[in-house]
Amino acid sequence: MGIEVDQLVRRFYDPQRGEFAAVDNVTFDCKPGEVFGLLGPNGAGKSTILRIIATLLRPNEGTVRICGFDVKSAPEESRRHLGFLSAETSLYRRLTAEETLFYFGRLSGVKEEILKERVKSIIELLNIGSFARVRCEKLSTGMKQRVSIARAIIHDPPVICLDEPTNGLDILAILATQQFIKDFRDAGKCILFSTHNMHEAEKLCDRIAIIHRGKLMAIGTLDELREKTGKHYLEDVFVDLVGEKFDEMV
Repeated sequence: MGIEVDQLVRRFYDPQRGEFAAVDNVTFDCKPGEVFGLLGPNGAGKSTILRIIATLLRPNEGTVRICGFDVKSAPEESRRHLGFLSAETSLYRRLTAEETLFYFGRLSGVKEEILKERVKSIIELLNIGSFARVRCEKLSTGMKQRVSIARAIIHDPPVICLDEPTNGLDILAILATQQFIKDFRDAGKCILFSTHNMHEAEKLCDRIAIIHRGKLMAIGTLDELREKTGKHYLEDVFVDLVGEKFDEMV
């Protein structure tokens, strides 16, 4: 099992707008061995959905299950099965990359007899070895991103949520991050990938859910979305489904 989201609603209050639904009756699932994309402009509700999945926010209505565990009634079990990474993820500046992995491994309950080998294998997997013993404050943005990914998967979770993970990265770091995502999918991980980058969604996602103003507009493979709209390029598919000019939304 992976992620099951059923009729999810999350409302907020704004003094100017009053109460509004940032997520409005959204339903989808993400399966093991799949990269499932949440595609939408900034403010569409993608990050709110991921924060609910990560147990950082509670939904007003609906249910979310991680490997069968309800995020409301069993948040600790949900988190044990989940790795979460956002563009806002920060690292402890004075810890080295290696120390960071040991710290978060212990925090996640990884047994000491397993943790040493786990840290070693992740350092090799993500090519962190050349800077494993360098303090995080001295790392480049791309290096920090690798450490952040490693931190998110140190407990070997079956489900991984990535919220705009390539924001602010240079092209080499973006390509490396994209390759990690493909490798995790091929290893059978369930990957929920939030982005507003059309090219990235086309390149990485097995299925795509298009989100606009908190609502799920369409869901399917790229070919299914093309067939639905009669458009070829994902930008044109997106615009056709939301019924607005893309440059007015970003």
